[in-house]
Amino acid sequence: MDKYCFGVDVGGTTVKIGLFRDDLQMVSKWEIPTRTEEEGRYIISDIADSVKEEMKNKELKPEQILGIGIGIPGPVLEESVVNNCVNLGWGVVNVKNELSSQLFYLPVKAGNDANVAALGEAVAGAGEGRKNVLMLTLGTGLGGGVIIDGKIHAGAHGAAGEFGHMPLFDKAVDYCGCGKRGCSEQIAGARGMISYTKHLIAGGESRSGLSFIREFSARDIFDFAKDGDELANTVVNEMVETLGKELAILGVSFDPEVFIIGGGMSRAGEWLLDKIRASYEEKAFHAVKNIEIVGATLGNDAGMTGAAALILRADAGR
Repeated sequence: MDKYCFGVDVGGTTVKIGLFRDDLQMVSKWEIPTRTEEEGRYIISDIADSVKEEMKNKELKPEQILGIGIGIPGPVLEESVVNNCVNLGWGVVNVKNELSSQLFYLPVKAGNDANVAALGEAVAGAGEGRKNVLMLTLGTGLGGGVIIDGKIHAGAHGAAGEFGHMPLFDKAVDYCGCGKRGCSEQIAGARGMISYTKHLIAGGESRSGLSFIREFSARDIFDFAKDGDELANTVVNEMVETLGKELAILGVSFDPEVFIIGGGMSRAGEWLLDKIRASYEEKAFHAVKNIEIVGATLGNDAGMTGAAALILRADAGR
């Protein structure tokens, strides 16, 4: 009898769900809305109903399902309890128990979404074949995940991989969402990069084509920098300078086999990666200077794949 598992990636807008064979090959994937109203009370039941529907469509019996892995945008303790996930409206929720009780009491394992995405890239993406991997996710903010000896390292408080809150950008003009000022995501995350660019434009430090765009994106900043815009290049240089410092610190802290750069801003491709590599090599300790820096390859499937790997690796006794 063929065996399967489900990988679930919960976001603030949609929930991505994938059905995987026991060799981690994806069979199908789909999305459902994330209903955050009423403190997110419907999210788990919606996931359970959607999984049951797919099992019915594929004529799968509960004994064929090894379990359900799930990535959550918040801190997760002991692969089960989520503590105060603001984006979903959750306080303390035992995801493991609640989802399992609605899905034939199948095994459930939960993890922070960034850590789970890093596991996905480590086992089936840009880090495949490596046991020690660090992933940085350049999105609205700056997140990431730590994989040590093939397993997620969440830390004692579930905060390992919160790379965006390393205090490395002393030119920040606003407070970070965490309440501090100077976090690296205030220049290496899209929101912070845009805010800093607007600050420079308002100060009139240099002329820029960006000043003629009412609402510009991080992609616009990259595009203007590629075209030689002085102010845009100033911002990009601040970003890669900060990321170079961050990776140099992480290099001697964890000594991974590879750094993986993912997230929406990584779509700038090799142009951005080359700048990050140069900044890192300038700052890195000699013993870790040659750590590879590569782009993520799984895209939006990383979270589902990593969530499935939580189940499949446990089932394999690894």
